[in-house]
Amino acid sequence: MNGYAVVDVEATGRSPWRHRVVEVAVVQLDAALRTEREFATLLDPAGPVGPTHVHRIAQEDVVGAPRFRQIAPRLLELLAGRVLVGHHVTCDRTFLEREFARIGVVLPTVPALCTMRLARRLLPQAGGFGLSACVEAAGLGWFPAHTALGDAQATVELLRHCRRVGTPGGPAAEFLPAAAVPWPRLSPGRSAGSREPVRLLRRWAPLGPWPAGAEGSRPLVGAAGYE
Repeated sequence: MNGYAVVDVEATGRSPWRHRVVEVAVVQLDAALRTEREFATLLDPAGPVGPTHVHRIAQEDVVGAPRFRQIAPRLLELLAGRVLVGHHVTCDRTFLEREFARIGVVLPTVPALCTMRLARRLLPQAGGFGLSACVEAAGLGWFPAHTALGDAQATVELLRHCRRVGTPGGPAAEFLPAAAVPWPRLSPGRSAGSREPVRLLRRWAPLGPWPAGAEGSRPLVGAAGYE
């Protein structure tokens, strides 16, 4: 395996079968949990954006944003050969599965690591096991909740914290590499109808302040797949 892909999605509702992804972020980590690359964009859900009071995305914010099919090739590249990580990762994975299914792509079963499950074991003092409560219990500082990049970066820091506090004698089984699985490929021309670079539409998501030793935020650059 090539490390980890930490994912977060914001959606137009709670059902992956009835609702759509309106923002997605991926943070690639190597086997030592060092950040390699970040990707984030708003998406045009081809309909209402849903609960603006939760994700703070207004309808006008997605004007000019790409459709999911336009960024699908890049997402496949970012996820390929990596352990999928998320806070309640099953939810993020299911939304991604359904979006890929809509364009005829089957997302394979890949190894997954859930920071919510890790937190239940390693952060028993947390008042709850939502991302904000876990980050607070770990002493990791403020982050812009319910932005895909903010949540993904906070999940990265929580993952690092869990490895530090949960593995005094060496890496836990959850952090060990897994066998590679066959992975689909999707050409930009097939998915978007054009080979022109897809321009992203990103929300600014400043992070921190993180404590000493935490990696903190990094700038996002470029278009989908063309950094």
